[in-house]
Amino acid sequence: MKTTLLAAVSAAMIAALGICAGDALAQNYPTKPVTIIVPSAPGGTTDIAARLVAEGLSKHYGKSFVVENKGGASGNIGITEASRARPDGYTLLLTYSGYQVNNPALFKSLAWDPIKSFVPVALVLKAPHVILVSKDLPVNTLQEFVAYAKSKNGSVTYASSGPGSIQHIGGEQLAQLTGIKMIHVPYKGAGPALTDLLAGSVNLFITTPPSAVGHISSGAVKGLAIAAPERHPLLPNVPTTAEAGVPGLELTAWFAMYAPAGTPKAIVDDLSAQIKTLVESEDFKAQAAKQGAYAVFLGADELGEFTQQELKVWGEVIRKANITLE
Repeated sequence: MKTTLLAAVSAAMIAALGICAGDALAQNYPTKPVTIIVPSAPGGTTDIAARLVAEGLSKHYGKSFVVENKGGASGNIGITEASRARPDGYTLLLTYSGYQVNNPALFKSLAWDPIKSFVPVALVLKAPHVILVSKDLPVNTLQEFVAYAKSKNGSVTYASSGPGSIQHIGGEQLAQLTGIKMIHVPYKGAGPALTDLLAGSVNLFITTPPSAVGHISSGAVKGLAIAAPERHPLLPNVPTTAEAGVPGLELTAWFAMYAPAGTPKAIVDDLSAQIKTLVESEDFKAQAAKQGAYAVFLGADELGEFTQQELKVWGEVIRKANITLE
């Protein structure tokens, strides 16, 4: 009995010391530059989001938050490096949903786990997608496209920026929800895919609004629906997928910060609080809007729950479509 009581007291003391140590670290954090790993090349939305966050945190803390791009292997190189970093708050990961919640289903084996390898810090951006079709396709609504695709017995084509990309998975989700069959045509990037849509070489492509606005306005392509819960300010006349008759079709990329598992909670909480202030600022919202994205904050606990939900939803779509990258 005494041994059990002593063990319980010891455990409580160790836990209390851990909390105190974490609080002390947070009070002094950071004392040196912090690295934010981005698992993709410079210039994309993930990189831009990371640099906006890094700039804001650098100003707040008075220490440098430095973005390091570690692209390659569909994000796995950078994410693996972040997962193996010391959990002291000096290495963080700002990543894209297509990597964080799709890769576990796309790859048979990974050197990192989306839940066990990281602790969530904050979600900062969401970027919805718009469904486009060639101007010569005899459809003007999403329901008309579904009917057209069914009449063509699987010969309709859709483009993507590559196997396993968000456009590939989104096309498969559209097919699963509507019962149509389409031929996947992968490209090496969104640019070439959009070019071929404009030329009429493919029938459908899903992409972010900024690259589509001008082409929709000129009539070069048709915007059938925004795959999100609300209409997009850049395309106010394009209905949501729910409004267009395909509820449940939501294709929104998101961008969030995680830290290596074991990072002190006090540091995570402090970072999350500072990021909340940053993301809710008018300047951050304006910068996000330039990318066709929304500034959206989720705290650590909310991001953890959201990550779990997204893993389940997209894992099911990917497995049902039998999409693999190995």
